[in-house]
Amino acid sequence: MTDKEGQVSIIVMPDGRAEPRSYSISRRWIRVLVVVAGLIAAGIVAMAASWASVAQRAAQADELAQQNDSLRARHARMDTLVRRLEGIEARHDNVRLLLGADGLRDSAFWRGGARAIAVAEGTGLPEESASEPTSWPLTTAGVITQSGGADGDHPGIDIAVPSDSYVLASGAGEVVDAANDPVYGLFVLIDHGDGWRTRYGHASILVAERGRRVRRGEVIALSGSTGRSTAPHLHFEILQNGRPIDPLEKVTPPR
Repeated sequence: MTDKEGQVSIIVMPDGRAEPRSYSISRRWIRVLVVVAGLIAAGIVAMAASWASVAQRAAQADELAQQNDSLRARHARMDTLVRRLEGIEARHDNVRLLLGADGLRDSAFWRGGARAIAVAEGTGLPEESASEPTSWPLTTAGVITQSGGADGDHPGIDIAVPSDSYVLASGAGEVVDAANDPVYGLFVLIDHGDGWRTRYGHASILVAERGRRVRRGEVIALSGSTGRSTAPHLHFEILQNGRPIDPLEKVTPPR
């Protein structure tokens, strides 16, 4: 109830036989309490919003840290790959020197894989202008474990080879994609022009990068078993105007 002097009286009726108790408070103090309560509520809301922002930034920082760790791991793998290739090249050059074939000193693995293929086939060096995918995409024949093409559910062939075998560009062209895919795993996609494209899947390490020009026979990746794969192999596709064809119509495994 409110009395004549602008005060609010609160009567408390306790249980039992205790006498009722009356408390009086002025309207001014009521307004002060309402303002204080509002300020406290606003402070709590502001603190909650601030904590949410801090939590979001902490989550973003953790995500950035994970991405940074992933990039560092990838760079470390690339450094390991480079050292491994350099060691193989050094041994290869030593073998050439022992055989008296020191006239061919270009790398047969890093950017000169085409020379190794040409020497092995006895056809001489391929022309850089040759863009159609006509070369076998590996330095060895491997074992074809699954074939396919336009008429099957499997667009390409699977070639069983040991992990970290050299994967070669089947023709000169531009790398239009080099990424990770749930099915193909680490893969490289090359555009050879005139509607021809090739895809190389399940690699363990990618050497070629998107936007890079490659020559026929150049090392673009190392084989592996990433993506939807049960054993180390290379998945090799040839596409003509976006449609897969049987790769064995264009390339022939070495004997």
